[in-house]
Amino acid sequence: MLERYRAILSGKKLPYYLHTAEDEHYHLIKEEELRELHNKNLKSDVPPLVLKSELAHRMLEHCELCEWRCGANRIRGETGKCGVSAETKISSVFLHFGEEQELVPSHTVFFSGCNLKCVYCQNYDISQRPDAGRNVHPKILAERLDHGGGINVNWVGGDPTPNLAYILGVMEYMKEPLPQVWNSNMYLTKEGMLLLAKLMDVYLTDFKYGNDKCAKRLSGVDDYTMVVKRNHIIAERTGDLMIRHLVLPGHIECCTKPILQWIREHLQSPGVNIMTQYRPVYRASGYDDVARYLSQDELNFISQLKDEYTI
Repeated sequence: MLERYRAILSGKKLPYYLHTAEDEHYHLIKEEELRELHNKNLKSDVPPLVLKSELAHRMLEHCELCEWRCGANRIRGETGKCGVSAETKISSVFLHFGEEQELVPSHTVFFSGCNLKCVYCQNYDISQRPDAGRNVHPKILAERLDHGGGINVNWVGGDPTPNLAYILGVMEYMKEPLPQVWNSNMYLTKEGMLLLAKLMDVYLTDFKYGNDKCAKRLSGVDDYTMVVKRNHIIAERTGDLMIRHLVLPGHIECCTKPILQWIREHLQSPGVNIMTQYRPVYRASGYDDVARYLSQDELNFISQLKDEYTI
């Protein structure tokens, strides 16, 4: 587990983003040709960061980074389903010591806004306020991350997906060999996942639901299981994978068990963190099943699961 991550920390490998190439004037190439060039490079090499960055910025004109595929022209000020504009808003940047042990201290960038609308969101003050926070020039943030004392850079939110173009812009200024961590709900399109491929060294994912009915009712999204399962498989091909599952009250049979079963059958050896710190916050009181804390029986059952699934 975390073989690539540990190799970077020990100096045996470089983070993907530090693989460089000459700038081939990508800004002069049509978007479809850029996409073909990028995907061709993925098969045999690490696509240049400037190529990924140019392609991500082009996609902002018809946003298809997440599975809403709303097509918003964020360059012209449209915000789409997530509410995030082209001017990225950062809620906070700090050294985080509350992440998984292998990742701390993690230099964590919290973005405002999210492409999911979870009724129980534990970070609703960030995720549901896409205009909150402030815009920071990519060069200024890069310098802070380079010299901030973290052993990795952790892109989170809200969710980092709507801010991918900005993240790439920050990476273009960074110099230090810090592993890059994608901390996300994983509701990306395949196009978005291909931009992350051979860019992110670690995927710290949030696997919420074992079926689409729960996902639609509690997070307002369609085709959740197909999208997130596909993206976990893609992520494992090029990066280290750590999966978080926040257990919801009343959802062990319909969500927790199916998720863990799928992980066992379809993934190789990801880290799995089964989390029990659910709190009925935000709008959870309006939904009977998630309007309470986990029961003692549920906690006891989860404790047994942790003996099998552990990071």
